[in-house]
Amino acid sequence: MSRNRQFQMIKTISFDFYNTLARFWPPLDEIQQAACRELGLAVSKSAINQGYAVADVYFNQENASHPLALRSEDDRRSFFARYEQIILKNAGVPVSIDLAQQIWKMAMSVPKDFIPFEDVLPALTALRSKGYRLGVLSNLRQDMNQLCQRLGFAPYLDFCFNSAGAGAEKPNALIFLAALEHAATTPEETMHVGDQYRSDVLGARAVGICPVLIDRGGWCSNVSDCPRIASLSELPGLLAEAPYSSSGNDRQP
Repeated sequence: MSRNRQFQMIKTISFDFYNTLARFWPPLDEIQQAACRELGLAVSKSAINQGYAVADVYFNQENASHPLALRSEDDRRSFFARYEQIILKNAGVPVSIDLAQQIWKMAMSVPKDFIPFEDVLPALTALRSKGYRLGVLSNLRQDMNQLCQRLGFAPYLDFCFNSAGAGAEKPNALIFLAALEHAATTPEETMHVGDQYRSDVLGARAVGICPVLIDRGGWCSNVSDCPRIASLSELPGLLAEAPYSSSGNDRQP
């Protein structure tokens, strides 16, 4: 099926949450930079972001094979030490596993909150005005309804669904299928937008959902087998290539 024909069928769009709709504040690159500085390590924020891009691939591979939520505290501690080590190695600052664990512990001790990306509310407003049903599909084991309400997303959303509700995490097919049932939609009518190729793109495609990769940092230039956008502001235009009639699904925010 051509992309144009597939887009004509889309009536429902689900979004990943972290790094798609929202990010941490203070930013993780600033927190990591400050932790490294405390230990005499100099590293730029751009290098740290490059390190995260590589380490997040490792994170998603590991989480797919053995979800972190199901691991013991010791296993999670070991995992995040290795994760931190990968971040810093790819930021040009190789460190021992013990030092990586110390830096991770320092970084995670900083209080953080979620804030929306600036493009989110305008994009949700535009999509809702076109009659699309919108929702969140996340691996975060938090109360997504409460979180989306606090960040101002709730008035635009028809559903929020997470891994706790499905008993499985992306890219497992179970979470996508459970979300489809929860949202009362079909794979052919659904698009999923997320920032992780393995979890979001491959997971969605495996059950017949149209995937879109959001690549805010420009780290995924090698991905060519699905639509790739740098900002959610591009999504309405992408869908406008093949507009569909909302056929009564025209609730406004």
